[in-house]
Amino acid sequence: MASRVVLKDTQREQRIFGARSLVALGFVVLLLGLLLARYYNLQINEFEVYSTASERNRVQLQPLPPKRGLIYDRNGVLLADNRPSYTLSLILERVEDLEATLAALGELVTIEDSDLEKFRTRARQRRPYDPVPLRFRLNDVEQAYIAVNRHRLPGVTVEAQLQRYYPHGELFAHALGYVGRINTQEMASIDQAAYRGTFHIGKIGLERRYENELHGEVGYQTVETNAHGRVLRVLERFDPSPGEDLILHLDYELQRVAHEQLAGRRGAVVAIDPLTGGVLAMVSTPAFDSNLFVNGISSRDYNALRDSRDVPLFNRTVQGQYPPGSTVKPMIAMAGLEAGLIDPEFTVPDPGWYRLPGDRRRYRDWILRIRGTGHAPEVDLKMALAESCDVYFYDLARRLTVDGIHNYLDLYGLGRRTGIDTTAERPGVLPSKDWKRGALGQPWYPGETLSVGIGQGYMLTTPLQLAVATSVLATRGEHREPRLVQWLGDDALEAPMVAPLIADGAHWDAVVEGMREVVHGRRGTAKAIARGMEYEMAGKTGTAQVIGIAQDAVYDEDEIDERHRNHGLFIAFAPLEAPTIAVAVIVENGGGSSAAYPIARAVVDAWLDREPS
Repeated sequence: MASRVVLKDTQREQRIFGARSLVALGFVVLLLGLLLARYYNLQINEFEVYSTASERNRVQLQPLPPKRGLIYDRNGVLLADNRPSYTLSLILERVEDLEATLAALGELVTIEDSDLEKFRTRARQRRPYDPVPLRFRLNDVEQAYIAVNRHRLPGVTVEAQLQRYYPHGELFAHALGYVGRINTQEMASIDQAAYRGTFHIGKIGLERRYENELHGEVGYQTVETNAHGRVLRVLERFDPSPGEDLILHLDYELQRVAHEQLAGRRGAVVAIDPLTGGVLAMVSTPAFDSNLFVNGISSRDYNALRDSRDVPLFNRTVQGQYPPGSTVKPMIAMAGLEAGLIDPEFTVPDPGWYRLPGDRRRYRDWILRIRGTGHAPEVDLKMALAESCDVYFYDLARRLTVDGIHNYLDLYGLGRRTGIDTTAERPGVLPSKDWKRGALGQPWYPGETLSVGIGQGYMLTTPLQLAVATSVLATRGEHREPRLVQWLGDDALEAPMVAPLIADGAHWDAVVEGMREVVHGRRGTAKAIARGMEYEMAGKTGTAQVIGIAQDAVYDEDEIDERHRNHGLFIAFAPLEAPTIAVAVIVENGGGSSAAYPIARAVVDAWLDREPS
């Protein structure tokens, strides 16, 4: 039987082909639909999002920090400079793995825990695409390590920036202050737009007081970058405006002399030009190197400064509050003359002590311990000032009363802030009955008036206040607020006038003559500095007790702990006929005024030797 022959089923094959073609076509249509839907979503629905992201990736707006204004002394000596420094920063949007990047950087450069802590704080406060500084002041080797590893550190940048530098270290530390990194509290209070790209701000002193003027205005540039954030080209640029330069009244040479004279001691020197109110020297010792604070002082250095018994961070010129001692006697003498209670010929008997009517207590004169008696049987104003007779001023203070002393000495600016253009100034204390009642809730006692009459008791002044008061004496009543800054950019700054102290010319003459005798008189308390002096100086010595001494107690100062010894003070102005400098000096625990008046002599010599004739 023959086998059946199977013929090709063309129709069936066509059906199969058609079905397969339809499936393939449907699959293609489906894929095309998905592609179109995705395209529609990207181009229509999310266009803004991706176009913005793409533009950020390509074009960036970068802040350009302004150059901080420089600070010069009156002769053009540069006191605060800006120097380039290389800063390691991260742009977090470009960093793929932050912890891994930080770990990698830690293998290349030294990164302290404090650097990381401050970096993380700044990272929380930054704006998008702002570089966040991690390390300042990279050295050449550290820059090289970063450069050769740059390809594996996306988002890491090293930029040169200008940073503050104080070329004279501690010499002007308290007068200038310093800048430091912007902290969290400052970040919350400053105009952040004005400080974009700036990491430092004035902390204290002139740097703080004139922060707005020194800082300048930030600029911007639009740049094109690659995927790693590297700038390819600058598209647009608006240059920053530099801060204003400051020219001070301070004199570098005078500051150096005063600082050297105080070397190794705790004290302060303030010198003022009485004609302008300009501060010529302002020294507080011990001091510190301002450069330590610019990029964050180390814990070890800060602890050493903070824990020092000599408190070098303390600006004694405006924050130190000391009993002025006998340096206030010229002002109290003027009060007595102006009140008509004394005249230059008026005399007081001086047995070496004074007793209030109806009181058995004896208030001793300082000379009683040395001579066993007073200065002379009768003491007049000239002798009282020249020899610093306490008994004379006990008697005058009793008759002036404490409120009379308060009201007159207030005209010299004692017991209140002078208004100087710096920071952290303290007021001191000029006591009165109302002051004691308000501050201590106690009545005023007559014996306390006698203490105020010789600059002791509750009275406290700063060295700056004493210098200003001396300037008022030198100008015979002209009173200006002291100023450190002479020029702000191209603008001259004049020290504001305070209400002048109007007094009889003969009274000024009598007091100034008494102060001249302090230095040039045969028995003047500062006669030791008159030797070789080619000009005439008016001065007044002062000694301020640090600890209370029992009545009639006898003690040897050399046996007292050094920090319990008396403070030494001296005020002076010169030349006598036309003063161009007024000085106040205090040497803490110096034992007496003999520690202070040689310093004043050296400062005045330095000024007059250099002053043009």
